[in-house]
Amino acid sequence: MFSKHNATDYSETLPGIRQKTLVFGKRTLMTEFLLRAGSAVPDHHHPHEQTGYLVAGHIQLRIGDATVDTRPGDSWCIPTNVTHGAQVLGDSVAIEIFSPVRDDYLPKDTGKEREAQNKTTGSDLHI
Repeated sequence: MFSKHNATDYSETLPGIRQKTLVFGKRTLMTEFLLRAGSAVPDHHHPHEQTGYLVAGHIQLRIGDATVDTRPGDSWCIPTNVTHGAQVLGDSVAIEIFSPVRDDYLPKDTGKEREAQNKTTGSDLHI
């Protein structure tokens, strides 16, 4: 699956937090987050492993008992079911990958496409 950049299809999930699913496969899903300075992601947890990369901005990220100031180029990995949250200190852009796929982040029109992906058998080539 390929996805070309476009500036539409973002949804505001929390005040000051907009997100868009960029691409997904059978086991992973990639999301772009646009975070406005002063906004917050409240502490929460979920059964998905979450790996992220800060493209731009400044975020104070909490993972379990650790709190870290993240700047562009920093990355993180949040294990399944570990409590985490964030304070957005400057307008930011983050890319995060979830595994397994978060069904609640799938675009609404992907039901049949997802079914087809789950049935596809491809090459054993792993890159």
